[in-house]
Amino acid sequence: MSKRFLLVLVAIAVGLGAIFFFTKDKSTSTSSGAQPSNHVKGGGTKNVTLVEYGDYQCPACGAFYPILNQVYDKYQNDIHFQFRNFPLTSIHPNAFVSARAAEAADKQGKFWEMYSKLYENQQAWSASNSPNSYFEQYASDLGLDVNKFKQDLLSSEVNALINADIKEATKLGADSTPTFVLEGKKIDQNPRDLESFSKLIDEAITAKNQQ
Repeated sequence: MSKRFLLVLVAIAVGLGAIFFFTKDKSTSTSSGAQPSNHVKGGGTKNVTLVEYGDYQCPACGAFYPILNQVYDKYQNDIHFQFRNFPLTSIHPNAFVSARAAEAADKQGKFWEMYSKLYENQQAWSASNSPNSYFEQYASDLGLDVNKFKQDLLSSEVNALINADIKEATKLGADSTPTFVLEGKKIDQNPRDLESFSKLIDEAITAKNQQ
């Protein structure tokens, strides 16, 4: 076998290896590159962000829902309020699919409306063995294309996004819901009312202004 022939074989092997490497890299980044959700509302003029990691089936999250509405009403021009999914599927069997419902509604620009529907009707759908029928009714009530909603509800894209949220929650050390994060720092003891939230938010705004 000539040296020239051996060199050609080596060159081919190196070329195939490079193709495999770049193809593998691209495939990996596509499959694992899902970004966390980005559901944000509020004016944010004070450059402060409050994040809730929540579970739509969680009774505690349901109890916090009206309190957070009060917080938002008070600070809607000042802060950004953000929601991310943290379904506790080991204790809430409908948690993941309800997160899917909210994300499917987001595909048609109605995330916050579905967020409210899920919490306001939590007792109805959370006890159901087939909650999708409730979610489809909520989608219809919100004027969504129900067929598209049903497709998005089952999409791998929605699934990956929720899992990306869970990954972010885990990084922060979250192990229960709701978990609140103010300016990137997890709040260790949840505020229980508007006054308690206001104290923390006002402190964060003051700190931001002093930077």
